[in-house]
Amino acid sequence: MTETIPHIKLSELNSHVAAVIEQHLASLVFWVIADVTNHSFKEKSNYHYFDLVEKADDSNQLVAKIAGKAWGNGSARIVEFERITGQRFTNNINVLVKVRVVYHVVYGLSLDIQDIDSNFTLGVLEQQRQATLARLVTENPSVIRKVGDRYQTRNSGLPLPRVIQRIAVISSKTSAGNEDFRHTLLNNSFGYRFYIDDYHTVVQNEANAQQFLERFIDVFKSGQPYDVVVINRGGGAQTDFLIFDNYKIGLAVARFPIPVITGIGHQKNETIADLMAHTATKTPTKAAEFIISHNRNFEDAIVNFQKAILIKSQQMFSGQYQRLTNLNTSIVNNARTYLNGHKDALVNHRQIVVNKTKTLLYNHQSRLALIATTMVTKPRILTGNKLHDLRHIINNINTFKTGYFKNQRGYLGHYVSVINLMSPDNIMKKGFAVVKQKGKITSNPAVFQPGSDMEIILSGKSIRSTVKSITDYDGHEFNI
Repeated sequence: MTETIPHIKLSELNSHVAAVIEQHLASLVFWVIADVTNHSFKEKSNYHYFDLVEKADDSNQLVAKIAGKAWGNGSARIVEFERITGQRFTNNINVLVKVRVVYHVVYGLSLDIQDIDSNFTLGVLEQQRQATLARLVTENPSVIRKVGDRYQTRNSGLPLPRVIQRIAVISSKTSAGNEDFRHTLLNNSFGYRFYIDDYHTVVQNEANAQQFLERFIDVFKSGQPYDVVVINRGGGAQTDFLIFDNYKIGLAVARFPIPVITGIGHQKNETIADLMAHTATKTPTKAAEFIISHNRNFEDAIVNFQKAILIKSQQMFSGQYQRLTNLNTSIVNNARTYLNGHKDALVNHRQIVVNKTKTLLYNHQSRLALIATTMVTKPRILTGNKLHDLRHIINNINTFKTGYFKNQRGYLGHYVSVINLMSPDNIMKKGFAVVKQKGKITSNPAVFQPGSDMEIILSGKSIRSTVKSITDYDGHEFNI
């Protein structure tokens, strides 16, 4: 019969793994940097499902991958992240997330999101943006220069036509922002006429950068004498604007021979395209309003020019005469005021110096007098105090000496009395005797046997005797 191999169920093994992870990792949280992939969102349950991956530095090869999810507070933190950053929580974003390791016996190992750092993702996007800007400046010094916090480009240095009429628009075919742009221009309250040519393309997702560049090339090759090129786009998440941070698009805008106006619709930050363009506005509507305002300024300048010529000469003569009169009066009054002011200031300073000097001398004189008095009286007082202390010590020595000797005499008398009481003569006078055996004093009865010799010493007498018998004695006779 085949012997059964020891085994357990898979559920038991998974439960054991879950218990180990619960014991060692349940109370721990970790901040992890990773890319988001395979993201999905269940709106009814408010659950996010995704994978967190780490790629090699020099390629897209995965070096680590784990499932992740967010619900409850984690989903709330994702909503806050999207609100702060303007960035959807979706695939291909680099995030710094606070996670807890969990293991389910059916669904396996995963990470629960507890929090997400908005500043980290914004920082990553900003680092990429700054690296692109630095590359644009470094590799194209004849086209782009950084002056202070701003960028001067060949495009931004082009003069705008005094009147803008012919406009090339690069935008999405379905862009509501572009419709707002056209409506604002064509229905302006001043009656200005505009000629608008649309060059439609995709204006989101960095992967469409090449298509966007082709529309730029089409504008250039059209041969039309456009006054400006307008780039329009509506609002959206921050990642939707990454196409406008593309290196090639930024360079194309900076080098374009026609002034470029941007109305990309990003309210928080400027894109690289905004920085490279001639004029950056926040929205397509603002771009249209800028063009209308530019033309209005030209019209106002023409209308006001004639008025200015008529009244400018009168204003010039009147103004210059008034200035000379005011200047003369000001010089006289200021000179008088200046002299009077300095005269009063000198008097005040002189009085202050005199008063301060008197006060200073008086204070120092008082301090010197106090020091002199102290130097005279202080040694005398100190010497007197020390003499008083010495007298007090001498009196104490004399007083304690007499008592001490008296006490010591008493102690000596007591010891003499005790010694006298304990002397052998006094003890033997009281009827006690000293017993010797073989010339040695002894108090041990065991050394004596019947027939033994012994010597008994009494007060003034010595008796030699022989032991006849030995009996026990209780000693109660002499008890007091």
